[in-house]
Amino acid sequence: MSSAGSTSGTPTGVTDNYDYVIVGGGLEGLAIAWGLTSRGQKSVLVIERDQLCGGMTGKSSGVVRAHYGTPSVAKMGWKGTQFFHRAKEILGDDCGFRNCGYMVAVGEENVGNLEATIDMQHGLGIDVEYISGDKARELWPGLYVDDFARIAYEPLGGRGDAPMLGMAFSVVARRQGAKIRQGTEVTGFTRESGEDGARVTGVTLADGSTVGAGQVILATGAWASRLGDAVGLDIPVRAQRAQLMLVSPGEALPHVPVLSDLVSLQYLAGEPNGDILCGNSDHEEPHWADPDNYPNRADDDFIEWTIGKLMHRLPDMPDPGLTSTYAGCYDTTPDYNPIMGPSGIDGLFLAVGFSGHGFKIAPAVAEFVADLLLDGESSDPDVPASDFRLSRFAEGDLTRSLHPYIGAGEMR
Repeated sequence: MSSAGSTSGTPTGVTDNYDYVIVGGGLEGLAIAWGLTSRGQKSVLVIERDQLCGGMTGKSSGVVRAHYGTPSVAKMGWKGTQFFHRAKEILGDDCGFRNCGYMVAVGEENVGNLEATIDMQHGLGIDVEYISGDKARELWPGLYVDDFARIAYEPLGGRGDAPMLGMAFSVVARRQGAKIRQGTEVTGFTRESGEDGARVTGVTLADGSTVGAGQVILATGAWASRLGDAVGLDIPVRAQRAQLMLVSPGEALPHVPVLSDLVSLQYLAGEPNGDILCGNSDHEEPHWADPDNYPNRADDDFIEWTIGKLMHRLPDMPDPGLTSTYAGCYDTTPDYNPIMGPSGIDGLFLAVGFSGHGFKIAPAVAEFVADLLLDGESSDPDVPASDFRLSRFAEGDLTRSLHPYIGAGEMR
């Protein structure tokens, strides 16, 4: 097979060589391919063991918002929000985006934290405002708001579709020069010794062949630690099972905003068919899982618990009924923020551990990773590379929300 990328320094026996090999054809890997090719890089290969967006990307709730207590992640969310409003222009595809808005509501104990967080977000230029309970009921008819002490609203927030976004990135990335291989499993890395120790020079595939790379970018989500083990690298990413429910309210839900309910610790969103998507915001006791072998439906106790919270928040649904349930896995780090940057092993770059934030920040991830790979630093001073470095865990310098919500843990 002839080389599709740069051939200088190709290790012996390598079947192909690229400047950048991205392992993982989910949303983040495809976003990075788009980001690199948009900067003029043609020698880019994405390798996916199954099919594009066939893993956890397909389980994403697709929420678009900038509400984070970590300034760098909030800024990335804001960039993502702005991107979705221009997705048709940028990618030629609206990626299923619906500008329904986003609300976050807190109880009395969290008013100060919410106000401090909104002040921070205003400093970043994020379009967010406070609304009254009456306005919240106007936006979502039938919503019980008496236990909400403060409500913030992002008028530009909403919902999108993660597989549609990933596939749109792949289409444009290929048009711009990237290559994609599906049904191809990466089992390890090729390495060469150098003055500064062994460096990663490519990947080994399940059929025994290899692909050379100037840089390997690991974007395998919940599976990240397995390939890290192959080079003795401890990547602190665990698969956290997340359960979701779809409920029919008995009549088609109108156009309503996404609601992050930090009183009941749940999030609710309207589906295109009029159902309600119900997710959990209580991560006090994470359910760790094997991402290749976990129950793909909600547990009975979760269903009962979630129905109770839903009926409290929407007590006037005319004839509610459970439509379906499913589960996915977050690729979770100890501080619930991504790892993006050099691995400490020359030739291996990490883009993993998105902890439930990946969809909304994917456009900003594309920019950030391309900046680090091509320029060595972030182009946005509000998104410093140090926030996402792998070494922060060993250093005990975690990237945390500045004003975490009492009872809600790390805000998603």
